[in-house]
Amino acid sequence: MLALPPAWQSGELVRLPTRRHVVALTFDGGGNDASAQSVLAELRRTGTPVTFFLTGKFVRLYPAIAHAIGADNSWDVGNHTVDHSDMRRLPSAQAAWEIAAAQAQIAKATGRDPHPLFRFPYGSRDARTLAIARRLGYVSVRWTVDTWGWMGHCCQTVGGAVRRVVDHLMPGEIVLMHLGSAHDGATIDSQALPQVIAAVRARGYRFVTLASVRRP
Repeated sequence: MLALPPAWQSGELVRLPTRRHVVALTFDGGGNDASAQSVLAELRRTGTPVTFFLTGKFVRLYPAIAHAIGADNSWDVGNHTVDHSDMRRLPSAQAAWEIAAAQAQIAKATGRDPHPLFRFPYGSRDARTLAIARRLGYVSVRWTVDTWGWMGHCCQTVGGAVRRVVDHLMPGEIVLMHLGSAHDGATIDSQALPQVIAAVRARGYRFVTLASVRRP
């Protein structure tokens, strides 16, 4: 289990605590596996470190993807609950179960302990649920920028997703992207990924995993 860096002790992270020109690319896996293989292939091709937040349901439905993610030591694995429930709507005991059960399922499927990285589904949390996550040894990882690729073609484009990452570029930026497709079948994030990687690197930044940055 990874120890929480001192800068994370407050229990929530929206940007990495660093002045270095680094970006943490994160992918949430809580829906389907559309284009997931192409995402993994692009990350491998470009040697890009990344952090995946996976649900228990995702790793059960797509064990080959889960195994591939866990097998690459340049990638981090985080906890995204069992079934992507809105934690604020759950009784405390059930909210704790969502985190603990997901931990066991993710560890079994990936061979990796997701501690201490946890992301609340929908970013939905409050003081009560934050306290539950902290009690179970997790830090809440939010994001600096969301590409909005999950919205689909109604509201986002591949170019728009890339621009959001570049427009918010700063030391320690945490980028939120998604595995799978939007409700309309769009796979904007997977299509945008090669351009995101190239654009960030062209501006003098490098990619890191969340757990790799411990101090400014």
